[in-house]
Amino acid sequence: MSFEAGEVAMWRLVQRYTGQVGYQRGVKSEGLSANPPVIDCSGWTALLLTQAMQAENEAAGREVFGADDMLALQTWSDRILHEIETRTGFILEACKITAASLPRCAAIGLKMGEPAWAANHPRPRGITHIVQVVRRPDDDAPFVSESFGSSSQPGISLTPLAEWLALAQPRIRADEMWAVDPFRMAGKLAD
Repeated sequence: MSFEAGEVAMWRLVQRYTGQVGYQRGVKSEGLSANPPVIDCSGWTALLLTQAMQAENEAAGREVFGADDMLALQTWSDRILHEIETRTGFILEACKITAASLPRCAAIGLKMGEPAWAANHPRPRGITHIVQVVRRPDDDAPFVSESFGSSSQPGISLTPLAEWLALAQPRIRADEMWAVDPFRMAGKLAD
């Protein structure tokens, strides 16, 4: 099944906000209205996926993705992965993650150490960060879009998938990365 409308919707968001929005932990899509605009990793991924699913529903003229699936994405990084895995029965673990094995628009969760803020919020698998694979419509090139709080480039960034996977190799080797396929939630509704 093709999800062209959803992929285009995500790419439009990426074009609009990459390099224009900063990072702030705990801030979801409402942070895009702040001055200056900010959003955290799970807020950004949830916005990308929700907009993609709404675009697919509009393009199909029917509910391809259920409102409950979209609502389930409005949470923390580890819960987004858990909800998608639970609803689809699909997850790739660390060493199985490659450019060839990833779903077209995978959501990828990472264990990024053990930050103090996570102590009060136990997380399955220790996932504390999430990124979203997006596709450039002109040539279908895959990229990773993420909102990250690094000191060198805080906020929403875009990295070619191959380059991002090369940088992520230590996490893959340490079994600290998981990927799910959000678009597998399509059509789980009764017709």
